[in-house]
Amino acid sequence: MTTEKKDALLPAYLVNGEDELKREAVLKRLKARIAKLGDLSFNSDAFDGERASGADIVAACNTMPFASDARLVLVQAADKLKKADSEALVEYLKSPATTTVLALVADKLAKNTRLYKAVAALGKTAVIDCTPLKRYELPKTVRSLAVGHGITITEGAANQLIELVGENTVHLDSELKKIALAHRGNDAVNEHEIVALVSRTAEVKPWEFVDAFSSRNQKKCLSCLQRMESTSPHALLAMCTARLRELICARSLAARGAERTLAATLKMPDWRVKNHLAWARAYTAEELRCALIAARDTEKAMKSGADPDDAFLDWVLATTKR
Repeated sequence: MTTEKKDALLPAYLVNGEDELKREAVLKRLKARIAKLGDLSFNSDAFDGERASGADIVAACNTMPFASDARLVLVQAADKLKKADSEALVEYLKSPATTTVLALVADKLAKNTRLYKAVAALGKTAVIDCTPLKRYELPKTVRSLAVGHGITITEGAANQLIELVGENTVHLDSELKKIALAHRGNDAVNEHEIVALVSRTAEVKPWEFVDAFSSRNQKKCLSCLQRMESTSPHALLAMCTARLRELICARSLAARGAERTLAATLKMPDWRVKNHLAWARAYTAEELRCALIAARDTEKAMKSGADPDDAFLDWVLATTKR
């Protein structure tokens, strides 16, 4: 490929991670670089990893470009390739075509897979990490995206937008584009404007409900349940029961003055248990024990013909009642 060495394209890239907006940006830049070498409309092929065969992908990679120095072969859902098809790409990458850029896009391709290692061996920039941001990192990103649409947004408004839309960066960016079109004036977009302009599309994550349950916040529990259509009461009961056991452990360690060992005892990172002690103190030891027993009885009732949603709700309300 006739590019400067420092800007030379590698024969393959792995765009790995579930952040769709970042993946789109990476692919856009990659396509722009290849387009400088020739017309991509004549020099590109696209495959779906769930249905494509490795032989077909390799054949496309070995096809010579037309009136161009390079061609692009794009494979979406590369982590869904069947083993034999993935192995075909591993073999190809041992001696890849010098006139083709193979772009593999995956949600989660594990580092210990042969395909991941084969791409990584091509160069330090061959694997492009598109892991989603942590929830606490998103408001800053939302505010940065807003500037790209010609508006500013307060931190509170950014948090409100995430609560309504969810954590998908493509959806967040799309909503910001709409907000920018509707916004008037030079003031920053505030929470009231977000509520007025944005409809709720995000479903509450199960852990949000479990946290509300842990803090005995009945109002938030009920609010969360109304926005959790795809999570079964059976799964929520299991998660809440696991949390009760963690809180019992937290109270026990605190009583012995060993609360600092909570994370190690539960084999969890510190950030996962940062609120456990406060939550545990919201219950007496007897309340936690009774809640655990009642959870067992609720599970039996749910499996014996009782309406699962009603049985679970009754247990939640009884447990979180102060």
